[in-house]
Amino acid sequence: MKAALHGGLVLLALAPIRLHAQEASSGVDLRATLTAQIVGSNELSDEPRSGSPVILGTRDVVYPTIKFSDNWFATGAGQFVTRPYYYSDFSTEGYGAKGNLLQATVNYSRVAERGSLLVRVGELSSAFGSFLLRYDDARNALVDFPPQYGYYYSPVSFLPVAGAQLDATRGKWDGRLQFANSSPANPRSIFASDQYGNWAAGGGYTIRQGLRVGASGYYGPYLDRHYAYYFPGEANPSKLPAHAVGVDGNWARGYTSVYVEVQRFVMPYTVISDFRETAGYAELRRVLSPRWFIAGRYSITSNSATGRLNVFETAAGFRANRFQLLKVGYETRLYSTGSESNSNTVAIQFTTTFHKSAGR
Repeated sequence: MKAALHGGLVLLALAPIRLHAQEASSGVDLRATLTAQIVGSNELSDEPRSGSPVILGTRDVVYPTIKFSDNWFATGAGQFVTRPYYYSDFSTEGYGAKGNLLQATVNYSRVAERGSLLVRVGELSSAFGSFLLRYDDARNALVDFPPQYGYYYSPVSFLPVAGAQLDATRGKWDGRLQFANSSPANPRSIFASDQYGNWAAGGGYTIRQGLRVGASGYYGPYLDRHYAYYFPGEANPSKLPAHAVGVDGNWARGYTSVYVEVQRFVMPYTVISDFRETAGYAELRRVLSPRWFIAGRYSITSNSATGRLNVFETAAGFRANRFQLLKVGYETRLYSTGSESNSNTVAIQFTTTFHKSAGR
């Protein structure tokens, strides 16, 4: 369990190759998660989208891994997704499709009897928080994500940052330290302007099998001069470091598992008031039989710009086999202030996974 807790999204791609590595010192591993979904929501027909209340979408993620030796390997993750697919896109205009790079790293690992070490360099998911470990549709028990996670203008983006990360375990302890070219709140390309060094770190302790508690944080400049919320007269982005802290925990016993996160974000400004947000969620999953499970998540965010948002989501899942998963979900969003109306969304999501490997 601890190995999965430190690597972020990349270890989701590495899991098959690490099993295969028991038989081969080098090889190639390829995994893919292909998702199709149909969604009905009043947000799709409300302004500004003003479209059909029902939309079809797809998201396909590929995870390649190349193992060079017992210690060296390269891994990546890339996706193709239609728009709108994510619930956060329902209240914005536009249709289309695009590809995103999610991971691309060169890695060195060592495993000993009492601990392990993993060094990664390249395009990395943020070391902050814990939900990125379950970002894949085949691992996410529900359809949507906690509202503090997203792609653009979110406190924690799914898009990668360029940098280096050290992951280590020792007994029941695990830790990670990351230095990157930009903030998890605004990931920047290595070819973009306004890149500033950012730190992220986290760690945890496994109290007993199935029960772990952890904490994480990040610090560094987050604005760039073309950012939607960089206003005229604002200070140099390098002088405005954002910071965030969070605690997380997960518990699993028998057929039940629980995940919890609580986070606090501060984005400083000089021409307007600082942006502050508190966010958290609690998620419960219960396996009813080898093929069926149910899940629920309650999320809440409260910030200084748009007020409070409460999100209630439930889903039922059916596994046709070990490669295919069908989820039917319902979500309601309740806004305390602002122009956005409360929303109700029903989704049917079908996911297929593939896995091929070869080694010598």
